[in-house]
Amino acid sequence: MRSAHFNKLQLYSLLTLRVFIGWYFLYEGLAKVYTPNWSAYGYLIDSKGFFAPLFIQMAENSMMLEVVNFVNVWGLTLVGLSLVLGLFTKAGYIGAILFLSMFYLSHPPLLFTEYIMPREGSYLWIDKNMIMLMAVVVLTLFSSPKIIGLDSLLFRKKTGRSSKKRK
Repeated sequence: MRSAHFNKLQLYSLLTLRVFIGWYFLYEGLAKVYTPNWSAYGYLIDSKGFFAPLFIQMAENSMMLEVVNFVNVWGLTLVGLSLVLGLFTKAGYIGAILFLSMFYLSHPPLLFTEYIMPREGSYLWIDKNMIMLMAVVVLTLFSSPKIIGLDSLLFRKKTGRSSKKRK
């Protein structure tokens, strides 16, 4: 896609959405980096729903928990940087989709389900993770980072003159 397919308002709206979602991930990652002894244990052990046994098993296995903690801290940070900067955004979008899917599956907004950690509201099967997940899916359908973002500099197609054959 070329920028001609987007007007400025559309382009800057996509950019703003990408940066806002990126900021969310970056902040969540850095908050964990700067929190001494942060662990996903409490979040995982509080899981409910169909996939709860998987998440509880992650919490109860110390080696797995170390991996989960590392991936959370640095994965969230890298996804956030990717989306804020518009750098390697395909990888950033995939990471965001994976994280948001896991967050949703570990704490689904089910009827009559209470979690230890306070929720930001439940709208019967739809929560902020699902909404953000769908926003990221929509962003993946547009190539705005290749127009505005570091990807545009890194992956710019070279449009030079074709080399003439010498006889």
